Amino acid sequence: MKTRVEKAVQALEARLLAFASELVQIESLTGKEEKVVRRIAAEMKQLSYDRVIIDRVGNVIGVIGNGPTKLLFDSHVDHVAVHDPEAWELPPYGGVINNGNLYGRAASDMKASAAATVYAGVVIKQLGLDAGKTIYVCCSVMEEDYDGEGLYHAIVDNSLQPDYVVICEPSYLRVTLGHMGRAIYKITVPGISAHGSAPEKGVNAIYKAQQIVARVEQLAKEYMQRPAGERPSLALTKIESTAVSLNAIPASCTLYLDRRLIPGETEESVAQEMDALIAGTDATWEIYEAECTSWTGETITLRSFLPAWEIGREHPLTKSCIKAYKELLGQEPQLYKWTFSTNGVATANRLGIPTIGFGAGIEAMAHKTNEYCPVSDIVTACQFYSLLPAYLP
Repeated sequence: MKTRVEKAVQALEARLLAFASELVQIESLTGKEEKVVRRIAAEMKQLSYDRVIIDRVGNVIGVIGNGPTKLLFDSHVDHVAVHDPEAWELPPYGGVINNGNLYGRAASDMKASAAATVYAGVVIKQLGLDAGKTIYVCCSVMEEDYDGEGLYHAIVDNSLQPDYVVICEPSYLRVTLGHMGRAIYKITVPGISAHGSAPEKGVNAIYKAQQIVARVEQLAKEYMQRPAGERPSLALTKIESTAVSLNAIPASCTLYLDRRLIPGETEESVAQEMDALIAGTDATWEIYEAECTSWTGETITLRSFLPAWEIGREHPLTKSCIKAYKELLGQEPQLYKWTFSTNGVATANRLGIPTIGFGAGIEAMAHKTNEYCPVSDIVTACQFYSLLPAYLP
């Protein structure tokens, strides 16, 4: 089967790489993915997918086969903005292939994998690897700021009910068994406004917040002193205040905390930490809720507590990935966990679907100037995605 897959991908390689380059050339910021979604849908139709769906929040889903075992590949197609185009050695939306790499914003994170999954779908169909299976190739929206929401709606709104999910974030062709979680907390410190010329008549909310800031800094240091590996982290990432003018004592001060989560941490366990941070003050805290509008006009709200998840090494999906990898590359895959959050929060956590990761590209290049993805990664990822259905139970 390995040889058949390699030959099928080789026959499509030029088209695959051209498509990956074209995707990088399309700017697709979060909530503004319409152009890239429609381009992917057109490619799927040209490749004779059985069905192509653009759903109500703007995801595009290609369907191959109609068997009882359902496998979903997910690649988000939004990306972070480019604020320093002059610092790039090649145009950030050039999609240039040079020296064995595809360059540009979202090359690694994660349009290379998106292209690889789209072409894996047609290879699976050509070789009959969809026998007894349904393959969903999902290119989801709004992941960068709203982890999991696009994919959650893709699955639930369209009644997909996959048995297995592969998150195709960049992993440098390693098999990923989970990721660290993340949460955003909002602490509000009240004050009393007064004119700046008479500060004694008010209560400065920023000054009141200093005690909490010091506690946050101390706890963050304590976490960093724990052994390397899986350990939580805490960072104060933003401070803002409200006042009627620059000549007024702030009536409130708001702190935003980025809290990275390890397996086993829950809203209840972290709540105790938050209570301790504000103890003895009249401050309040809450889990931050972010809201935006999809390119189709749907309102999306993310409650920013996204737990860590992991899949066991003995799980049938893990074993299937290992077998496919060994068949393709002749060696055991490196198993590890992402340090960042992914759409797996929707599948592994909220929906309880066995989820694993594997992707083209280098995770350290995500969001970086001069982002790139090795071209060989794109080809290998396409081969892996094509071969995997043959090893599913």
